[in-house]
Amino acid sequence: MPRRRDEMVPDAEFRSYYGQPVIKQPIWHEPHMPAYLYLGGLSGAAGAMAAAARLTGRDRLELAARMTAFAGASAGAVFLVAELGRPERFLNMLRVFKLTSPMSVGSWTLAAHSGLTGVAAGSAVTGLLTPAGDAASVASGLSGLAMATYTAVLLADTAVPSWHEGMRELPFLFSGSALASAGAALMLTTPRAQAGPARAAAAAGAVAEVVAGGLMERRLGLVGEPYRTGRAGRLMRASRVLTLGGGLLATVAGRSRALTALSGLAITAGALCTRFGVLEAGRASAMDPRYTVVPQRDRLDAGHPASAPGR
Repeated sequence: MPRRRDEMVPDAEFRSYYGQPVIKQPIWHEPHMPAYLYLGGLSGAAGAMAAAARLTGRDRLELAARMTAFAGASAGAVFLVAELGRPERFLNMLRVFKLTSPMSVGSWTLAAHSGLTGVAAGSAVTGLLTPAGDAASVASGLSGLAMATYTAVLLADTAVPSWHEGMRELPFLFSGSALASAGAALMLTTPRAQAGPARAAAAAGAVAEVVAGGLMERRLGLVGEPYRTGRAGRLMRASRVLTLGGGLLATVAGRSRALTALSGLAITAGALCTRFGVLEAGRASAMDPRYTVVPQRDRLDAGHPASAPGR
């Protein structure tokens, strides 16, 4: 009786051309890009919370959220320009608007959100043009939702394996982290008696971030390995401990300033570890050709297309 082909031919050992990477390694720099990812998410979530505070009549919380959203957008823009090297490179990205390009949509979202948060914060500080400031605050809530998630879409819309394959969970990971970050910042800048919504946001965002990250690592299998090993693994584990610990503290942070400070600082440190960890995991997955070739072979064996965006 003839033997089956899979019994006659052993599985080939994985190899690449002299062990060289199949795709180019991301060239984004530290701390510029991780800081921008953190600050953009912080500003977006704070803008959304400012709009919610405005609509529910929480004036003190709204003021803190307006200022946080503006500060985050301004500082984030500085880090983005530093990453790009020259300011005119950002301006060049505003020459066209393409709905099919996450980079184009993100550039316009950042520009719009920065302008809206600037108007909202300026009106709150000076007391001038109050109707315009209030309208800008509400509008920044809409742009803020996009700011909190678009960077995840930007990463997933690449050929970097650990980013592209994580396209389902990355937006939830980043939006949860952004909500936790904004809640932490507002806990630290709003009187405790009026910071209840900020504490709730910090706790909810922390849970969402940890759950999304855990689900992503388990679902990705081999491609999720860079999130668990090396420097990226250490950063992601530190992020989980800090974020979850800070989120738990947020539920009781209304009792004292010390608990508020510990919770806010832990969540902030955790959010930064997440951004640095995700960036490092992407670099590691791009450098090792296994993470590009093996999943493609598996998809071909399963009868699915093996293509991925080649940016």
